[in-house]
Amino acid sequence: MNVICCTLNAKYIHTNLAIRYLKAYAAPEFNIQLKEYTIKDPVINIVSDLYQQKPNIIGFSCYIWNIEETIKVVNMLKKVDPAIQIVFGGPEVTYDTIEWMEKTPNVDFIVMGEGEYSFKQLLTEMSGDCNYNHVHGIAYRKHGQVKITPQMNKLDLKELPSPYRFFEDKAHLGKRVTYIETSRGCPFSCQFCLSSIEVGVRYFDREKIKDDIRYLMANGAKTIKFVDRTFNISRSYAMEMFRFLIDEHLPGTVFQFEITADIMRPEVIEFLNNEAPKGLFRFEIGVQSTNDYTNELVMRKQNFDKLTRTVTLVKDGGKIDQHLDLIAGLPEENYASFRKTFNDVFELRPEELQLGFLKMLRGTGLRLRAAEHEYVFMDHSPYEILSNNVLPFDDILRIKQVEDVLEKYWNDHRMNHTIEYLVTRVFPSPFDFFQEFGTFWDDMGWSRIGHQLEDLFRRLFSFLENRAVNDLDTITSLMKYDYLINHKYKPRKPWWEQGTNKQTRVGIYKQIIENPLLLGQDFLNLGLDEKDMYKHTMIEELNFDLAVYLETGLIDNKLCYLVAYFDPGNKGTLIYSFTGSKK
Repeated sequence: MNVICCTLNAKYIHTNLAIRYLKAYAAPEFNIQLKEYTIKDPVINIVSDLYQQKPNIIGFSCYIWNIEETIKVVNMLKKVDPAIQIVFGGPEVTYDTIEWMEKTPNVDFIVMGEGEYSFKQLLTEMSGDCNYNHVHGIAYRKHGQVKITPQMNKLDLKELPSPYRFFEDKAHLGKRVTYIETSRGCPFSCQFCLSSIEVGVRYFDREKIKDDIRYLMANGAKTIKFVDRTFNISRSYAMEMFRFLIDEHLPGTVFQFEITADIMRPEVIEFLNNEAPKGLFRFEIGVQSTNDYTNELVMRKQNFDKLTRTVTLVKDGGKIDQHLDLIAGLPEENYASFRKTFNDVFELRPEELQLGFLKMLRGTGLRLRAAEHEYVFMDHSPYEILSNNVLPFDDILRIKQVEDVLEKYWNDHRMNHTIEYLVTRVFPSPFDFFQEFGTFWDDMGWSRIGHQLEDLFRRLFSFLENRAVNDLDTITSLMKYDYLINHKYKPRKPWWEQGTNKQTRVGIYKQIIENPLLLGQDFLNLGLDEKDMYKHTMIEELNFDLAVYLETGLIDNKLCYLVAYFDPGNKGTLIYSFTGSKK
């Protein structure tokens, strides 16, 4: 019997952990082939590849991001080979299962919930007596009627075999994200989240997990993401794992975790700030809303003061990047309330702020009670909301404009100094900056066309010029600094129209060549001759003392010359500056 477990990932760099658990659990009785594609791959290419394997059974792992394309693949497969048995599983089809069976006639079976044992049971019956009512937690058809069998008790996770030891995965470990779980379930009951449906938290065997991580690192894994819904729910467990990862990590490896920030103890953060190498860990923190009434309605317990303490302590430690999540469209959070939520969280200055929109996931309490808040949402995945009783579609569109420029101008960190100046000194609040700029961006039609790095600077300048901000010269100077510090090579044509004039540049170069200490000992140590100076540096005028600004954050009114040295060894840009008068 030729069995394939398959999925369509959102991106090539992603891997699917579920199908690997299915393969590991089914062995040695069944030898399962793994096949992964992306939702961007042409359907005909996926079908052709699967068809050429001559499978008897194909199991598809289904999620909100791939269900539409997966159904297209299955419908085409059944046309070219009706004998292939199709099995669906995963969170997207675990709920409303009868509905899925009725609207996808080409799907022969659906495995509901935790699938390792049920899928193996199903394969056993498919290769034997086909008595499917003996299989736990599946949907199938009998005499044209959909039948549902009861699900079994949860598995003992300590008994599950490792899903990480397949030879065919080795070559890809360094190129893709490796997902690992040390627990299943969540202690919280947030009504917008599928994890709230399973009561309690179950853990895998700690020593087996450590051995798996050692194996993954030894075979080239660089990004390992823990998919536990609340990694730090057990303080002792989290500390043990942090200690292990700090002690045994290999250079270049990064570990990502989803943590609940308001329950993290200060002594844990102190330990990480003292012991963890910079860049080893990355935290993802779901804030979602700072509106207490909203959190109460979705049964979400959150102490924002303690969350702020955690995020601030971690940020002050300078070791761990933080990704904070917001959800627009939660119950009773209108536009003004969401503006406050955004500003509350942006005040923490996370390295990345993810602005998402509520998705009415099948099986969640919020979807089941959608009428209470007059939710209108997409009929198809990802079931994103279109409006509710306090947030009309017009306001959702406005928040989407914020999301667009937030991603380009904050999360990508192309002009940190400029954005910091704008959100603290020019606009009433961070949200107001991103909203005004996002609306301008949309009105100009830029959301429908591509952009290069220079375009981002030009478009921000155009917006600020159109708004007639008072201190545009200062902002332009900050933009020049941001632009140059992020370059590894000397730009041929910077985004600004005119730079320092040739006569001034010649005069400044002459000063520097005659007295390299003008820019400090570090510059003198570069040992540049006149030819190197002209070839590898740029000089630009700023209207404030850059050295004072970088040390204190203060903007003065002194003329300053910025000298950017672009290392020909491609090691980055070095910035030097000195104040003076025009020559």
